Amino acid sequence: MTHINIIGAGPAGLMAAEVLAQGGAAVTIHDQMPAPARKFLLAGRGGLNLTHSEPLEQFLERYGEAKAFLEPAIRAFPPQALIEWANGLGIETFVGSSGRVFPKQMKASPLLRSWLRRLDALGVKLVTRSRWEGFDGTPTILALGGASWPHLGSDAKWVPVLEAAGIRVNAFKPANSRFLVDWSKIFRDKFAGTPVKNVGLTYAGHRVRGELMISQEGIEGGAIYALSKGLREKPGHPLIIDFRPDLTVEALAQRLTRPRGKDSQSNYLRKVAGLSPVAINLLRETGTAPDAAGIKAMPLKLLRPAGISRAISSAGGIDRNELDANFQLKKISGCYAVGEMLDWEAPTGGYLLQACFSTAVMAAKDMLRHVRSA
Repeated sequence: MTHINIIGAGPAGLMAAEVLAQGGAAVTIHDQMPAPARKFLLAGRGGLNLTHSEPLEQFLERYGEAKAFLEPAIRAFPPQALIEWANGLGIETFVGSSGRVFPKQMKASPLLRSWLRRLDALGVKLVTRSRWEGFDGTPTILALGGASWPHLGSDAKWVPVLEAAGIRVNAFKPANSRFLVDWSKIFRDKFAGTPVKNVGLTYAGHRVRGELMISQEGIEGGAIYALSKGLREKPGHPLIIDFRPDLTVEALAQRLTRPRGKDSQSNYLRKVAGLSPVAINLLRETGTAPDAAGIKAMPLKLLRPAGISRAISSAGGIDRNELDANFQLKKISGCYAVGEMLDWEAPTGGYLLQACFSTAVMAAKDMLRHVRSA
């Protein structure tokens, strides 16, 4: 039995270990934290969005310019394979109204417990509080994560080790993060934690539909995360919010011709334009006229992304040119890298975990081919 080290006990590392152990390898997982999959468990607090049910061609487009880099791995281990894998652990899944796929328990801990039992039965060893210090010639799969939520283990302290070996690592940046807005104290105190539902957002020519959330510092939520890369890479444009994306400007203007009568402006806008209190107050906060044009295209000035430490994920990582088609490092024979430590990003919706699992499966299968032929 060939001995293989996995560095990192997040979802990518655990999946690589499972594939290798099922292929007959002796596997040891090393992780610097006192327990495995800390960030995975955090993700499970929101329901554990495993993957997405949309058609595969549409699914792949969510990776943007990283599509070509990730496509072979995701086609080889697609969303349906991930669902079947979870079912094999005794975890039933369901498709939510948005098309996202979740465990029926809506949390990560039952899946993780079942998964760790399977790995233990396969003979996989887990060594915690073990920090990786460099290459030692042992066949290795690196699954060290990116740079978000560093107190859960993804602290990017591995970067100098790889750079010392001549491997290019592109700077980490926050992805799927909140963006800062200079709210007035009155608005912040009243509306922090309030969702703004069913809006259209446009930034630098890119438009999405969805929901955003007002936070103490700014805005976040699925629609913001979908625009995250453009918001980060092309600063300076206003974010344009359409509060009634299902109505044309003309149709909304016609509604606003109705007499206001004795209604306050807020009640009038609620009744006639269908605006929520937070939408009405956003118009006031930004000094936007509550007419059809303003309701359909309210500009909001964003300052910058919030820090990477609380971003859902990170962009940046090992440069793609440093890897072969199976995620083996070209400069370090017998060493692969998978998951979020590679340079790609995706919005929330199941795309993040899917790519972590898929890259791990592809790398582990390729490593098995190499050790069997050695």
